Amino acid sequence: MTTFLRILGVKDKASALMATCMDLRAGQSDERLFEIEPKELQAVPGTPFSYWVSRAVRETFQRLPSFESSGRTAKVGLATADDFRFLRTWWEIDSTRGSVHEFPSFAKGGSHSPYYSDLSLVLNWKEAGAELKQTVIAQHGNAGKRVYNEEYYFRPAITWPLRAHKFSPQALPAECIFSVRGYTAHTENGDHLGILGIFNSAAFDYLFKSALGRFGYPEFIVGILQLMPWPTVTGAQLNQLSDHARVMWSKKRILDTTAEVSHAFTLPTLLRNRAGHYDPPAIGAELAHIQTKIDAIAFDLYGFSEADRAIVQASQGAISDSNEEAVIVAEGDDEDSAVPVDHTDGLLSWAVGVAFGRFDWRLATGERAAPPEPEPFDALPPKSPGMLPDGAAPFHPHAGILVDDAGHLHDLAHLAEEVLVRVDSPVPADLRRWLQKDFFPFHLQRYSKSRRKAPIYWPLSTVSGGYTLWVYYPSLSHQTLYTAINDFVEPKLKQVGDDVAGLRSKGNARTRDDEKQFEALQTLAQELSDMRDTLQVLAHTYQPNHDDGVQITSAPLRALFRHKPWQKVLNETWTKLQKGDYDWAHLAIAYWPERVREKCKTDKSLAIAHGLEDLYIEPEAAPKKTRRKTKAGGEE
Repeated sequence: MTTFLRILGVKDKASALMATCMDLRAGQSDERLFEIEPKELQAVPGTPFSYWVSRAVRETFQRLPSFESSGRTAKVGLATADDFRFLRTWWEIDSTRGSVHEFPSFAKGGSHSPYYSDLSLVLNWKEAGAELKQTVIAQHGNAGKRVYNEEYYFRPAITWPLRAHKFSPQALPAECIFSVRGYTAHTENGDHLGILGIFNSAAFDYLFKSALGRFGYPEFIVGILQLMPWPTVTGAQLNQLSDHARVMWSKKRILDTTAEVSHAFTLPTLLRNRAGHYDPPAIGAELAHIQTKIDAIAFDLYGFSEADRAIVQASQGAISDSNEEAVIVAEGDDEDSAVPVDHTDGLLSWAVGVAFGRFDWRLATGERAAPPEPEPFDALPPKSPGMLPDGAAPFHPHAGILVDDAGHLHDLAHLAEEVLVRVDSPVPADLRRWLQKDFFPFHLQRYSKSRRKAPIYWPLSTVSGGYTLWVYYPSLSHQTLYTAINDFVEPKLKQVGDDVAGLRSKGNARTRDDEKQFEALQTLAQELSDMRDTLQVLAHTYQPNHDDGVQITSAPLRALFRHKPWQKVLNETWTKLQKGDYDWAHLAIAYWPERVREKCKTDKSLAIAHGLEDLYIEPEAAPKKTRRKTKAGGEE
C-alpha cells in the first residue's frame, strides 16, 4: 500500500502539507490522503498517477469498450508550417469566391466554449492545398509529415481546444479543415449530437482528466480520447442527449449573434431584441439547467456512484496549480482573450458598417426578417445573417470610400447619424469625435483574432489627421487610390484653395479669427497636397489582392495611417516584404517581379502561389549510393 498526498488547488501549500503530514502520523482521516496499491493504477490506460480517483471509476476503463470502436474515431489534422502565410480571418477573403474549398473554415483549437464556437479563420487550400503541401515537402520531404488524415477534411465532426480547464468540445460544421491543435472526433452513425452531449458531461471530463493524470488545464490529446471508455447508449438516451445538445448549441449560438465578426451575427446588443428574444441571463440559466440533465444521463451511463458524483461535482472548475492558468493566458492558446464590448461602441460600429454597405439596417426596422437558424453541422455561410444580402440595395451607394468631411455627400459621421435615425436609436452628440479618436482602435481590437490583425475600415489621413478618407477593404481594387485622388482629395484641395484665396484677398482687413482660419487652411492645403502626392506615387504600382490578407495589403499605405500601434505593425510588415520574407504574396511580385520570378525557379511553393510553375526547375535527382561488396561476398 502506498500513501499519496494531494494538496493541489490550495494557495498555502506549505501549511496544508504540514497539516496533512500531522494527520497521517496521528492516524487521522484527511481528505487529502490516499492509500492505494500502485498496481491499481494500471486499470487506466498509460497508468497515470490518478491515485485520487476511486477504484470504481478506474475500473470503468476496463469495463467499457473504448471510444475508438464501432465506427467512432478521433483524428489530428494539419500543421500549416506558416500560419501567417496560409491563414486568414474569414472577413479578409472575398465572400463572392466561387469554391468554398479554396479558403475553407479552419478549426485551430480556440478557447473553452462547449457545444458551440464560431470559426474565425480560413485556410488557403487552393488546388487541394498544393502550395501548403509543397512547403511541407520542401521542409520534410513528404507532405504527409504535416498534413494528416486528409480524407477526414470537410466532414461534419466534433472539435475541441487542446488546452482548457474543462473538456469542451464543439460542433464542427461541414466543409471545414482541422489542425493539429483542433482535433476532431467522427462517427459513421451520424449521432454527432449524442456524442457531443456525452463529451461535454461532467462524467466524461472527469474520466478524461483521470486518464491524463491531471486536472488543471491539461492537454486533451487525441490519443487518450481514442482510449476513453464509451458507454452503451439506448435509443431513448441517445435521443435525449441529442436533443439537449442541440438546444445547448442553439442557445450558445444566440449569445454569439451580437458579435460583429461572427458568422452568426445579426444585430448589435442594443438592437438585438428586434430580431427575436434575446435575454443572456435567462439563456445562461437555461444552459445550466440543461447541462444538469446531461450530466445526470452521463452519470447513469457510466454507473457513477453517488459518492463519485459528489466528488466530480466538487472538482468541476478546479485548477490543480494556481500558476497554470497564468501560463495558459500568457500563451494565448490559439485565441485572443475575449474583451467585453461596450454596447454603445458596438452600436456605433454597426452603424458604420451599415453606412459602408456591410450590414443590413432592415433587420432593425422589421423590413427584413432574420433567416432561420442553421443546423449545427451545416457549412458556415459566406456572410452572417446581419450582413447585407447579395443584390440588396445598400444604405448609401459609394465607391468604397467615405470621408470625414462635414457637408460632403459621403461624410461618414452624417451617414452613421442617418443610420441611427432610421432605426430609431439615439444619436450621440460626440459621434464625429468618436469616429476621429476612438473608432479605429476599437475596430482594430475587435477585428483581431488568433494573432491576426485584420481591420476592414481603413482611415487614411493627412499628417495632422485633419482630413481622413475611410477606405472599405472589401471594396478595395487597383482603382481605389485613383478614386481617392480624383473624387475626394483634389476637389477638397480646390475647395480649400478657394477659401485661402478669399481670405488672402481681404489683406489687412482680416480679423483675428480670419487670421487663425487663414493659417489653418494654408496648413490643410499643404497637407492635402502632400496626401495627394503620396497617393499618386502609390497608385501607379498598387495592385491589392484580398488573398494576401489585410496586413500585407495595407502595408504600402502605412504612411497614411495615424494610429501608432497599427502603423508600427505595417512598418514591420513592409520591411519584411522588402527583405523577401513574404515573396509568396501577390503584392510582392507586383513590387519586386524579377526577384520573385527568380525565386520561383528554385522554390516550387512560390511558383504555385504565383501561377508560375512553368518557371520552376526540378533539381536533378541525387545519384543513388551503391554498396560495395567485400571480398567475403558481404556488403559494406
